[in-house]
Amino acid sequence: MSGKATALVHGAATIVNAIALGKGAAFGVDLWTKAEVKLTDEPGVILAEIVSDPKESTLLIEKTVARVLQHFSLEKSFGAKVKTQSNIPIARGLKSSSAAANATALAVVAALEQPRDDLEIVKIGVEAAFDARVTVTGAFDDACASYFGGVVITDNLNKKIIKQMQLMEDFSVLFHVPPHKAYTADSNLNRLQAVKPLVEIAFKSALEGKVWEALTLNGLVYSSASNLNPAIAIDALAAGAVAAGLCGKGPAVTSVVSKDNVDSVKAALKNYEGEILQTKLNREKAKVIA
Repeated sequence: MSGKATALVHGAATIVNAIALGKGAAFGVDLWTKAEVKLTDEPGVILAEIVSDPKESTLLIEKTVARVLQHFSLEKSFGAKVKTQSNIPIARGLKSSSAAANATALAVVAALEQPRDDLEIVKIGVEAAFDARVTVTGAFDDACASYFGGVVITDNLNKKIIKQMQLMEDFSVLFHVPPHKAYTADSNLNRLQAVKPLVEIAFKSALEGKVWEALTLNGLVYSSASNLNPAIAIDALAAGAVAAGLCGKGPAVTSVVSKDNVDSVKAALKNYEGEILQTKLNREKAKVIA
């Protein structure tokens, strides 16, 4: 056993936020997180570093490693050193936690040379997110879209995939990323759950394959419930976006855009303070890399 492995997973974006229903939907995007794991002979000692954002807490990474070792009853045999690197901004609603947990879990499983059950790896990361208190719903939808790519519709409460779809369109994805962070654990759950009837409409649309309509409705509903500015998404739609809405609990806003309208939507987003990230849809599954 080499005791070393590196895993690469991609990012995801919200179609339907699962906080109100316990069910959600998300799609893969071509942002990425990489985790490099080296097992040690110091059981109970897990050292983690987020190379791309050193000031952020490493608790999720540590909890993920611990969960994997416990899953294989190896927590008394190994410790680990982990380094993660990512181009996904942290605490903006862009699924940085799901990607970090997925990449870490996959890399540890590979370093242990254990059989790889993709769905079990995702579930381990979700449990670690609960352990680290970085999630309200477990973000199973986000984690599945990050790990498998494409569109994934899920029952988060029961950790079941309801439906998977591949997106064949060649759309660009623009994220407006405000400078301030917002942590899921700080969300006002009463307000977010109050919009459940409208979120149910969005979820039904997603199940019917109307994922972009679902994304837009979900985003507008949750923006209002979170006291976040819905005008960013509306301006993106007016500039030609196929869909636009709050990503996760925000504050980032997702815009799905045809190639012809990228410049006009970018121009609309530039009216608001923050960074604009341009990426594309992701259809690739998480993988172990050399």
